[in-house]
Amino acid sequence: MKAVLCPQPGRLEIVDRAPLPAPPAGWVSVAVSHVGICGTDYHIFAGKHPFLEYPRVMGHEISATVIANGPGTAIAPGTPVVVNPYLSCGTCIACRRGKPNCCTAIKVLGVHTDGAFCEEILVPESNLYPARDLTPEAAATVEFLAIGAHAVRRSTAAAGSRALIIGAGPIGLGTAIFSRIAGHAVTLMDTSSERLEFATDRLGFGPGIVADQNARQHVAERTDGDGFDVVFDATGYGGSMEAAFGHVAHGGTLVFVSVVKDDIRFSDPEFHKREMTLVGSRNATREDFDHVVSSIRSGQVPVGTLITHRTTIDAVVEDLPRWASEKSGLVKAIVRIAAA
Repeated sequence: MKAVLCPQPGRLEIVDRAPLPAPPAGWVSVAVSHVGICGTDYHIFAGKHPFLEYPRVMGHEISATVIANGPGTAIAPGTPVVVNPYLSCGTCIACRRGKPNCCTAIKVLGVHTDGAFCEEILVPESNLYPARDLTPEAAATVEFLAIGAHAVRRSTAAAGSRALIIGAGPIGLGTAIFSRIAGHAVTLMDTSSERLEFATDRLGFGPGIVADQNARQHVAERTDGDGFDVVFDATGYGGSMEAAFGHVAHGGTLVFVSVVKDDIRFSDPEFHKREMTLVGSRNATREDFDHVVSSIRSGQVPVGTLITHRTTIDAVVEDLPRWASEKSGLVKAIVRIAAA
């Protein structure tokens, strides 16, 4: 069985692995069709992921087809599926509260355990959601889009709210798309004018704000001095997350979509005088995956525009290292695992 292994930072190699064992009770085996390349994968390749052990098979944005059932499972072989890559324990306080996305013992495929840069994988049946009539490529975008959909749902911001999304990478663009679907008036902010132009020209958003020394002034101009009702930070950069507090309106909400290892510091008087709500958003749940699938099917998510780069399981060992540094024009790259 062919797989792409990252044995150490800076190296990728194609390896031949033993066939999978028969799936245990509650699990199924799936043939991987397509996998999206995430920022996490680039960090793993670069050796910048703080909680990862090498060697590792990456890949957690997965579309697949069921090929074999373990005891006690009912999903039919041949069913095309979207894979939820968050393996939860089912018994901790988060799981008991219906929040397996922040399970205390969570294992993410491709991060804490081997993932889907591989022809076949084993997963719990409960982590498989029907892909319906989505193309295999579109199904491989559902997981990263669900991150943004979850963040928007966590914000509880009402339709008509003025929303600022900071960071116009894949997660930020996904957040912006689902903020727009929720009826928000969306503005994007990024250090890259190229990314902001992509959001305007290709995705139909209004003019963005360049994150420079004048950003706060531009925020005031766009909001009549009020600030934004809801701000989503999807940068993965501590300095941006700290600056985001200053863009929130009194009575507004700040959602941290991204996560950093740093401590985040903010002015308590500024926080309190706004009576601001600070929200953490982690991963996604089935409700978010289902919302994404429905939104793609209804034509509200332009997946064909978001997918800018394509490769195969054989070529990714050369393409991923190049894309790790050559970011111009790159939004979402998809790896075709299945044979053509």
